[in-house]
Amino acid sequence: MNPDSVKSTLSNLAFGNVMAAAARDYQKELVAQDKAPASSSFNQEVDLDDLMDDPELEKLHADRIAALKKEAEKREALKKQGHGEYREINEGDFLGEVTGSENVICHFYHHEFYRCKIVDKHFKSLSLKHVDTKFIKLDAENAPFFITKLGIKTLPCVVLFRKGIAVDRLVGFQDLGGKDDFTTKTLENLLLKKGIISEKKEDEDEEDDGCYENKYRTVRSSVNHDSDSE
Repeated sequence: MNPDSVKSTLSNLAFGNVMAAAARDYQKELVAQDKAPASSSFNQEVDLDDLMDDPELEKLHADRIAALKKEAEKREALKKQGHGEYREINEGDFLGEVTGSENVICHFYHHEFYRCKIVDKHFKSLSLKHVDTKFIKLDAENAPFFITKLGIKTLPCVVLFRKGIAVDRLVGFQDLGGKDDFTTKTLENLLLKKGIISEKKEDEDEEDDGCYENKYRTVRSSVNHDSDSE
């Protein structure tokens, strides 16, 4: 037999074996890649199922819902007392309004004064956010008794009441830089500093009991649906 022919045959066989081995390795790698995500996904679903059925998590969820419902009930009770909006009152209602809530902000205004309109704009926004505090306004011309009693000489004048007692006041815009273009946030920070309103957490602004519960149910529904599909 021709030596060159033998060498060529052996070379072809070796190359064929190498290609066959490479093909087998490539096929194994493809199979491994196909299995890996599926296995990871399955484990993730199992973990989520275990997590959602965790008694401690269920208790945390129940406690959170109870706390949010209690807060919602408190907000509704405050709204019945006139909180959650910026309202105009008359002199005859003044004492009942300032003694009927723990924290009250009363704006004594004149309907022709531009700066009083600026205060109105900011208080309309803040009254919606800070429901714990009552925001009211009283026309100074129609409340001569209390204007004299409280010694109000400059308008706008914002008097802060705590448990029916006048504890502080904002006269004009002296505490707001003396300019008309202050922001609602600037006024809010001043009122926070004076302790007549309380700091609001982000989740209090964006989340109520229905929203929280819907999110929780969505997660459970999603996990159950994925589990059934397996």
